[in-house]
Amino acid sequence: MISRRNLIGTTAMVAAGGLTTMAEEKATPTRPVVISTWRHGLAANQAAWKVLSQGGRALDAVEAGVRESESDPNVASVGLGGLPDASCEVTLDACIMNENGDCGAVAYLKGIENPISVARMVMEKTPHVMLVGEGAKRFALANGMKEKELLTPGAKKEWEKWKAKHPDAIGHREINFENHDTIGMVAIDAAGNLSGACTTSGLAWKLPGRVGDSPIIGAGLYVDNEVGAATATGVGEAVIRAVGSFLVVELMRQGNSPQEACRLATERVIEKNPDWKELQVGFIAIDKRGRVGSYCIQPGFDYAVYDQENGNRMVTPPSRVPSK
Repeated sequence: MISRRNLIGTTAMVAAGGLTTMAEEKATPTRPVVISTWRHGLAANQAAWKVLSQGGRALDAVEAGVRESESDPNVASVGLGGLPDASCEVTLDACIMNENGDCGAVAYLKGIENPISVARMVMEKTPHVMLVGEGAKRFALANGMKEKELLTPGAKKEWEKWKAKHPDAIGHREINFENHDTIGMVAIDAAGNLSGACTTSGLAWKLPGRVGDSPIIGAGLYVDNEVGAATATGVGEAVIRAVGSFLVVELMRQGNSPQEACRLATERVIEKNPDWKELQVGFIAIDKRGRVGSYCIQPGFDYAVYDQENGNRMVTPPSRVPSK
C-alpha cells in the first residue's frame, strides 16, 4: 500500500518549526494567517507568506502557495509528479475562491502543471465556474499555459508496481486513512479578506475519469468573507456526500469556533459514510477573526499554520479515532 502522505513520524521536528498541539493554538493571532493541509503545506505556506507579509491579497497568496506544491515533483498528490490513474495518466483537479464569492475550477485536466492558475483564469476570464477535460486544456493553452509531461519516472515506477499486483484492474479505490489526496489552503490577509485554493491529482490508480471533491465548490473548498473559509482533504467521495467545506463554514456562521465546526462536519461525514472507520477525511478552517481549527477521522493528519507571532509550524489536530 502506498502512503500518499508521510503519516509516520508526525512528532518529528521540521526546519520551519516544531510540531505543536491544538492547545498551543488557542490565542487569536494577528492577521494575516495562512493554513494548509499536510506537511508539504510548510513550503506552500512559505510561498503564500511572501505575499501576505507584504500586504498582499489572500487570493494571490493561496494561488502562489499551492503552486509551490503543484510544481514540486516530490509531492505525489498534486501537479507535477502526481500519481496517475489506472491507465497511467496524470489528471488534475483544482478550484479557487475569493472574498467576493467568485470561484473557478478545472477537472480532469491533463498536461498542465499548475491547474490552480487555470482555475483562477476560469473565474476571472469566463462566465463559468468549471471547465473539464480537453476543453479545460484548450482554454489553458489559449491563455498562455504551457503543456508539460506530468508523469515523472518515479510516479511511473510506482504505477508499474501497482499494475503488476493488479493486472486486471480497471480502477482502484481502496478507501483507508493512508490513501487520500490534496493540498488545500485558506488564508486571511491584513485587510481581513479571505480566500482559498484546493488542488490535487486525485486518488492513486483511480478509475479514469474519476473526479473527487477538490474542484467542487462547497465540497473541497468554501469561502464566505463574512464568516470564514474551510477546505477538506481525504477521500473525496466521502466529503462530497456531506458537502463538507460548505458545512464547516455554515457551522461557523452559527457561532461555532473553527475547531468545533470542523469536528461537527467530520461527524456529519461519519453519518453519511457507513465505512468511515476505513477512510480518512480531515478539515481545516479559519474564521473572520483569524482563528484556526481542524479535525479528522483518523490520527495521522497534520496541517501547517503561518502567522506573525509564531511563524510557520505543523499542528496535529484531534481525531475521532484516538491515537494509539
